[in-house]
Amino acid sequence: MKRTWFILIAVFLSSCGQPAASASTDTPPRKETPSITETPLTTVTPVCISPEPTQEDIDAALSYTEDVFASTDWEQSQAVGEQSVSVTWQNIPQSAVVFLEAVIFPCGYEEPDLNYYLSDDHWDALFANYDSYEMTGECETNDGLRLYQFEAASQGFDYNISYWSENDTNERIITTMITFPFGSEEKLDEYSIELFPELPNCS
Repeated sequence: MKRTWFILIAVFLSSCGQPAASASTDTPPRKETPSITETPLTTVTPVCISPEPTQEDIDAALSYTEDVFASTDWEQSQAVGEQSVSVTWQNIPQSAVVFLEAVIFPCGYEEPDLNYYLSDDHWDALFANYDSYEMTGECETNDGLRLYQFEAASQGFDYNISYWSENDTNERIITTMITFPFGSEEKLDEYSIELFPELPNCS
């Protein structure tokens, strides 16, 4: 019995002397994070057209009012400029004038471009031959048709003037200015309704 205990103690002591298994010190290889390269932003260069009016611009200006001013009371003339085509109708018996212009934006236009174009400088140039003018109304439709209304004076006569601007193509707008003397409001309303039934006035 003593011998058995002696053998067990000897086995126990011999096992305690064995060095413990060492933990592995090998570190797994670190995964490399793929480098993030920034893709440069693409610069969009607008495709511009020639500023010179084409036959399409001329046809658009001439056909815009259809036959509204086709009667012999209205005398028609036209002109082609660097970036526009204009058509003028004069009604001498009624002292009335209609001035239409197809304006070309060679690189296209957006709302800020129209705001800049139809600014105070534009009105000052438009009414340069008048003694005075005052804007009395401004409004527009959801699809971009704008109307500006004015009262102006020239050579002792007072006039009511309505000026519309409509987006026609991506590079072209068409403006229409109708001028009638005070006292001819019914005539102005009549033509305004015929040409722009969705926005004949701002009231």
